[in-house]
Amino acid sequence: MEAGALTSDWLPTFRAVPRELFVPDRIWPGIADGTRQTALIDRAQDPEAWFEAVYSDIPLTTQWDDGRHTGDGLGTTPTSSNSMPRMVFSMLADLDVREGQCVLEIGTGTGWNAGLLAHRLGGAHVVSVEYDADVSKGAVENLRCAGLSPLVLVGDGRLGCAGRAPFDRVVATCSIGEVPRTWIEQTRPGGVVVAPWGTEYGGECIVRLVVGDDGPAQGRFTLSSAFMRLRQQRTERPPFDAYFKGQEWPANGTRSTTLLSPADIGGWLEQFVIGLQVSGAFWRAERYDDGTYTLWTYSTDTQSWASADYEPGATEYAVVQSGPRRLWDETEAAHRWWKKNDRPGFNRFGLTVDGDGERVWLDSPDNPVPRASVQR
Repeated sequence: MEAGALTSDWLPTFRAVPRELFVPDRIWPGIADGTRQTALIDRAQDPEAWFEAVYSDIPLTTQWDDGRHTGDGLGTTPTSSNSMPRMVFSMLADLDVREGQCVLEIGTGTGWNAGLLAHRLGGAHVVSVEYDADVSKGAVENLRCAGLSPLVLVGDGRLGCAGRAPFDRVVATCSIGEVPRTWIEQTRPGGVVVAPWGTEYGGECIVRLVVGDDGPAQGRFTLSSAFMRLRQQRTERPPFDAYFKGQEWPANGTRSTTLLSPADIGGWLEQFVIGLQVSGAFWRAERYDDGTYTLWTYSTDTQSWASADYEPGATEYAVVQSGPRRLWDETEAAHRWWKKNDRPGFNRFGLTVDGDGERVWLDSPDNPVPRASVQR
């Protein structure tokens, strides 16, 4: 691959396990950053476009709304997919499997990743857990047609597979906000856990953890990612009218201004950095026809909110904050910390998981990322 994700040791497997065997006839192609889908392509109607999508470096949505969606249009939330090839092989490179090792995969999806692992290691060395029974059934059929036979189980991926533990490697193809301890407990000392890890606020990155002899796991983030959330870790957002308690904006909010443009905190990396420090919060953008928009930040307990108005060309932006937390002040403090540390990228961050919980750090484990420091 031109992107360099497909290393020479995986090339024979890539050729032997073609992606097309693991893609259904009806797909909604994504785009390179993995956060948006395009119109349906039906193989029966346009086989040329279908093959072009399958052999493009893009994710392919294969299910919407946990299977409830029907019809040709876009659903509300994508819930299963065939991942972008570059991401698949980058994660397999992080996994660093060796002959004779046993691998646990969380999130079978269409079965392509499990098939690649089964071809490389042998089906007896691969266990894949899928929560959705219909998705699992489709994956098993795809694997059978490809002549591959990893063990595919229907169940809660957080629980792993105790009956086949310990594993040398664990890989998740769904994002998480917290590493299930079972994955670490079911991994041999010296083994590796690879998973997309993201904050509640936004932003996500692949983390590669090495399990220590006495139980903790620790490692660095490797590359940006955008996966569908593990179903049991999805976050329910409160309705937006819960924040105003029947009052009209600006309600009891305090007005101020800021020099930090809302446009400067919307990137995936910036969201990740802010989310590490501004916990229990999420955002949305309310866009208007003239190119302006309002960036809203909400606390998950519905007690605090903030708005920041963006105008193209402006150098100062109107802010309103309400509640016991000053969420825009917290956001600014997190951004200042990031700038003070030379705007570090994903790969300068790492994660430690032990009996005390999870801690994200910058450059080394003894330098934990702080919570945003503000006056409240």
